[in-house]
Amino acid sequence: MVNGTNTELFLSGEASSSRPKRQRVLSMENDGGTASGNEVARSVTLFELDLLDCPICCNKLTTPIYQCVNGHIACSSCCIKVKHKCPYCSLSIGIYRSRIMEKILEAVFIKCPNAKHGCTEKIPYEKESESAHERECSFTLCYCPETNCNYTGVYKDLYRHYHANHKTDYSLFRCGQYNDAWVRIHTMKIFDFVVLQESEDGPLVVIQCFKESHGVCVTVNCIAPSTPGVGEFSYHLTYRKGSDIVSFESEEMNKIQEVSSYTPWDKYMLIPYCLLDEGPMLKMKICIRRLGEEV
Repeated sequence: MVNGTNTELFLSGEASSSRPKRQRVLSMENDGGTASGNEVARSVTLFELDLLDCPICCNKLTTPIYQCVNGHIACSSCCIKVKHKCPYCSLSIGIYRSRIMEKILEAVFIKCPNAKHGCTEKIPYEKESESAHERECSFTLCYCPETNCNYTGVYKDLYRHYHANHKTDYSLFRCGQYNDAWVRIHTMKIFDFVVLQESEDGPLVVIQCFKESHGVCVTVNCIAPSTPGVGEFSYHLTYRKGSDIVSFESEEMNKIQEVSSYTPWDKYMLIPYCLLDEGPMLKMKICIRRLGEEV
């Protein structure tokens, strides 16, 4: 077991070798040309992210970056921790900025993790943790909801795949109209679902039923990335038995990338067991509308 701080490890020469190296690929780009404007933009590739870490705390470097007169660098917080004494050479550190390292950080961009699926977005290295792009990327993989189908792809490809391979006569829905939403529930399964699709390449809406102690929980989700403008719907779900009506309305449908067997904790309709029919199907009606569509 190794004891001591990173500063102490540095003094013994162990800090840089004891930590596994990160291998994510970065690119450093120069979008400017020469005065003649004939030179194309150039880029280089950096394979070791450790080079952009503070050598003392091993965290990602952020501006301001400081250096001693011998060129050893440190982040601003580490300059305070080491009391402005460089752990390499014991000279003063925390006064002079390392402008070249700050310029390098400004020039570094990270490819979106979904680049291999077609995304061309590049995120500034310094703002990676603040960027919402990865969470909202339209190239995020979505999973086919059909049991025993292992297809994954970007949402548009998934919609076409589902229509070509899993479409049924009762699986299509029309926005603004009440459509049948029948789910088989009288089985040994804890949950079951039905998938509705707007058209041959339209959004997939999954209606899931979960058996709970007091009744059946019903949720409605759209399989889509969290990209603004994609898969944005509201809905009104109803169940009727005789004169008894259970309904649920949501102004914004949840988005999911994969069907889950976890019981929902919000946005669900609960149908008590005493209101269920004796047949195997839970027969509901649903009206799906695009956000902003007039009622």
